[in-house]
Amino acid sequence: MLSPIAIPVLPPETFIRYTDAMHLAPPRIETRRMGPLPQIFADQFGWEEMTGAVAQIYNGLSPEVRPKTAIFAQNYSQAGAIDLFGPKFGLPPAISGHQNYFLWGPRGFTGESVIVMGGRRRDLESRFAEVQTAGSVGHPYSMPDQHFDIFYCRGLKRPLSEVWPQVKNWD
Repeated sequence: MLSPIAIPVLPPETFIRYTDAMHLAPPRIETRRMGPLPQIFADQFGWEEMTGAVAQIYNGLSPEVRPKTAIFAQNYSQAGAIDLFGPKFGLPPAISGHQNYFLWGPRGFTGESVIVMGGRRRDLESRFAEVQTAGSVGHPYSMPDQHFDIFYCRGLKRPLSEVWPQVKNWD
């Protein structure tokens, strides 16, 4: 009776109906806002679609600009999606200030061309000469914080080596 809460044996729609009918609420394992599924299940949705959306932007850049373009992820799950599915789409490894990704640094990128996954536009505009919204992602079953805009930014105003310590995020 409780196995669907612990093991993903039901399709998402059925799981939602089941927990509603049984008045079951899975235990919260995060402090973030929840979606229709518990995080342990929700984190299994949207990664490949997210990577595909980033790839569409990346592959739309000129061949001269692509090798100079970093893909900056706000957290390790976004970065992990890029690193897992990205090779299939021809993407470089992601960079991120979140947790251990911070330790790997900017991987030689300068900041002259960056695809940024999420974040606030006004923060990006304070750091880059040019910011444009280039796409958006959001799978109906993914966590709410995995619904975001993707920005294409050019002309980091300060060297990435100087900015890098400011992107460190251990949350």
